[in-house]
Amino acid sequence: MFAVAGASGRVGAMTAEGLNKRGQKVRALVRSAEKGEAFANKRAEVVVVDLLDTAALTKALTGVTGAFLFLPTPPPELDFFAANEAMTTSLVAAVKAAKLQTVVFLSSIGAQHPAGTGPIVALHHAEKALAGSAKSVTFLRAASALELWAPALLDALDTSKLPVFGHAHTAYPQVGAKDVGDAAAQALEEHVPGNRVVEVAGAQNWSPEDVAVVLTSLLKQQIHAVDRPPEEEAAYHEHLGLTPARAALMAERTRANVRGLLHFAHPHDVRRGVTPLFESVAPLVA
Repeated sequence: MFAVAGASGRVGAMTAEGLNKRGQKVRALVRSAEKGEAFANKRAEVVVVDLLDTAALTKALTGVTGAFLFLPTPPPELDFFAANEAMTTSLVAAVKAAKLQTVVFLSSIGAQHPAGTGPIVALHHAEKALAGSAKSVTFLRAASALELWAPALLDALDTSKLPVFGHAHTAYPQVGAKDVGDAAAQALEEHVPGNRVVEVAGAQNWSPEDVAVVLTSLLKQQIHAVDRPPEEEAAYHEHLGLTPARAALMAERTRANVRGLLHFAHPHDVRRGVTPLFESVAPLVA
């Protein structure tokens, strides 16, 4: 049996589904009983647990072969890095106390860099802390999540414009939840001893213009990817509801991508998914 944290979220759900397809039993870790209802007919064991409750998390991880773990986005009122450090501390302590054999941790492209990548810096620190916590630790560095386009969709509907704070025509590594979940399920089964990095991307690199074409088809409305000045990005994220501090981190992440910091450490070994762009983006507008 494998435990899947955040099983009600996009990537967690796809990881659980990937494990089910492989004939593995799943212990779905969710924040509330309501979140666990989706697993009622999937033969999954559901455990309601707060990942910050180390004792409860240890109990939830006890008796399973391995676990898929991640850092949930902290509430907006909390300091981003302090909250992620607290979460990382809880994860590490629970993994060790539960004597887990295998851990697959959802990280990100660019996590090899200790600074300059916005929110990804928290994943760099988490990787360092989790290294050696189990016999097999895989850091699943996923390409830029296609789900990051979701907050801009309402604006796109209103304005027919998808704002791009980089280069609308430039293709770069992106990936959807299904391909990440499949890669996580595979990594859990592999149980490679020691610490390793597995990097995953979509079937090919896509540009914002490619995403706009798919959104045009899905929304039945012409959507154009439009370049915006980089200095406007933080204000745009605030407009979408982020705090100034979080908005600044997202802007730093975009600058890191433009500067080439968001690259794979082992580009020739990247695991490519098979899900078409249309199928990966479709759940965002459902």
